[in-house]
Amino acid sequence: MHELTSPQEMRAWSRAERARNRRIGFVPTMGFLHEGHLRLVDRARERSDRVVLSIFVNPLQFGPNEDLAQYPRDLERDRRLAAARGVDCLFVPDVAAMYPTEPLVRVHPGPMGDTLEGAARPGHFAGVLTVVAKLFHYVEPDIAIFGRKDFQQAMLVQRMARDLDFGVEIDVAPTVRELDGLALSSRNTYLKGDDRRAALALSRALRAVEQAWRNGEADPKALQRRGLEVLRAPDVRPEYLELVDDQLRPVARADARTVVVLAARVGPARLIDNVVLGEGIASDVAVRTS
Repeated sequence: MHELTSPQEMRAWSRAERARNRRIGFVPTMGFLHEGHLRLVDRARERSDRVVLSIFVNPLQFGPNEDLAQYPRDLERDRRLAAARGVDCLFVPDVAAMYPTEPLVRVHPGPMGDTLEGAARPGHFAGVLTVVAKLFHYVEPDIAIFGRKDFQQAMLVQRMARDLDFGVEIDVAPTVRELDGLALSSRNTYLKGDDRRAALALSRALRAVEQAWRNGEADPKALQRRGLEVLRAPDVRPEYLELVDDQLRPVARADARTVVVLAARVGPARLIDNVVLGEGIASDVAVRTS
């Protein structure tokens, strides 16, 4: 596995591989890898000849009172996991390499970024899209793989790539979950004891909404009330539960394409999750991680 830290070296490596007619797959991450990230690597491997995985904790997407300093990091462990999974190139730039000067120009997400996570975390998606755009320029991938757990992020990246003509295919992979339903996230490391058990309210709420929809309920307000009944569990502080389409717009009537998105705080962790009503949590990937 090659390990590169310079954007210029990254671009040169990728162009050399593409000159050999090799298709480049890309998995951008903030590190502290888990099985969810590694399943994205597997998907990139299936759809490309060379796989690049980046690790960069992006300061632009953290607000002033968020967990940038505390965000979990373990580069040595990440190196081992990436190499074992068959990553061809590990790109690990530092902040000075990514932002040699203060970035005055950023990618604005538009109205799709104003709701849900965008409303809860002002400026977050401008930071996400800016760093993803820069990474696309350095890696120049043919395909980039994102997880559906971060649904709003994935939809915004898809829209950015289309609107700004990046020429990269954005592939959105199923959420990877623990066997008990908890969506894998690097922030799950914050959950201990009772908090870990309380966090299962998120996936239970999604299942409750889906079951009510399968039983014939299509009114978004009624489905929202059903989900919040379950999400308002002991030690869980809901932030939102909404039913939207793939452009993050509220739906007038739930159907098989409707996405239920939610966020809640459990102990020190802020968690997000979602489900597509026509597919359900059962279609996600379930793994045992311990």
